[in-house]
Amino acid sequence: MSATGEPSFRQSVDLMFNRAASLMDLPPGLEEKIRVCNATYTVRFGVRLRGEIRTFTGYRSVHSEHFEPAKGGIRYAPNVHQDEVEALAALMTYKCALVEAPFGGSKGGLCIDPRHYDDFELEQITRRFAYELIKRDMINPAQNVPAPDMGTGEKEMAIIADQYARMNTTDINGKACVTGKPPHAGGIRGRVEATGRGVEYALQEFFRHPDDVKTAGLSGTLDGKRVIVQGLGNVGYHAAKFLSIEDGCIVTHVIERDGFIMNPKGLNIDAVRDWITEHGGVKGYPEGEYHEEGLKGLEEECDILIPAAIEGVINMHNAHEIKAPLIIEAANGPLTAGADEILRHKGVVIIPDLYANAGGVTVSYFEWVKNLSHIRFGRMQRRQEEARHHLIVNELERLSADSGVGWQLSPDFKEKYLRGADELELVRSGLDDTMRAAYQSMREVWHTRNDVSDLRTAGFMVAVGRVAASYRAKGL
Repeated sequence: MSATGEPSFRQSVDLMFNRAASLMDLPPGLEEKIRVCNATYTVRFGVRLRGEIRTFTGYRSVHSEHFEPAKGGIRYAPNVHQDEVEALAALMTYKCALVEAPFGGSKGGLCIDPRHYDDFELEQITRRFAYELIKRDMINPAQNVPAPDMGTGEKEMAIIADQYARMNTTDINGKACVTGKPPHAGGIRGRVEATGRGVEYALQEFFRHPDDVKTAGLSGTLDGKRVIVQGLGNVGYHAAKFLSIEDGCIVTHVIERDGFIMNPKGLNIDAVRDWITEHGGVKGYPEGEYHEEGLKGLEEECDILIPAAIEGVINMHNAHEIKAPLIIEAANGPLTAGADEILRHKGVVIIPDLYANAGGVTVSYFEWVKNLSHIRFGRMQRRQEEARHHLIVNELERLSADSGVGWQLSPDFKEKYLRGADELELVRSGLDDTMRAAYQSMREVWHTRNDVSDLRTAGFMVAVGRVAASYRAKGL
């Protein structure tokens, strides 16, 4: 238990697992095998910086190897610890199983505040951390594949991939050792936006089902829904941007480290992001009312609440004050197990993290496949698709001319129809399909089992069932 009297992050994940497992017919030994974390490696290494040797502590946890490689991000944060990394690794296992990405669950972390170091220093630190993990086979295209997480991004992933290449000069599949790389370094278009885009697709799928929307006390479509976003990092920014621009949502509140801003008419997400980049927070943003107590923004009136920062921001101390009828967990573990129980009893619908933020690992899967196949998506079929479309359009125009009808296809339609899909469009299509299919699998359990009252339990049941089936196929 933590000092607040609530379970730790790792214990919260296990409690949610236990709730689902209690409704399943799993042999006790197999249930325990799925729950436990297989291994956690702690590495301590020194880097000479600013005239002295500084020692850093990092972790790489492997929760499950029912599929290999194991998959999971590496986060840089000053408060990273083993319990957190193991909890995140467990979530990765269930997340990958739910969206049918063929990976086990893993996670990594480095105790560091990246804001305290310049680019050159971060490269030295990242290379040394990567070296320590690579020599233990904790980074390997066939065994363990990291990705970006909080505090890391394309730059760190490119450095890790380069370090792997230096240590494994003949591995032709070396670029697949890590995902989330820049496109020019073996990455895939659409990876940076993937988790936020996945949040949008998850909400779109939820709102395709009027019965589900009604369960949350809402009606209609996403258009006009009032949204609060907590954390305007990569995930929160892209989710808020796409929901406001493409779906007609009104982002009324943005919560950051230094407080929150509100504007009932809606905030310009790009302008807020630019302000945060320049000033380090939301304070002083001219087109919104500023409040210093950031987490109080979670308790404001809205239709959809999107916690997109760190774990445990909604807990037993503030859960009773949450007014949102629908919460979508863009972050990992933003609700503690205690808060989850309180909100479920209040009738709040929670779209859980193991589904809602699975867009990142889904597109990471696409990138991994691209690296192993050594060809970008769309390269072989795009022009052939265009040629086939041309045949149809030309025949329609010929029939029109021969019949004397004289109608013409609109230029806009013709241009869009004739253009073959590029890599970004294919990635978005694959992500959308994945999020729809995963929601359907959860929804079926949610609506057909009388003993399942929430999406989180349904999601865990689907995921754990798939992990169990994989272990059984291995003879366990």
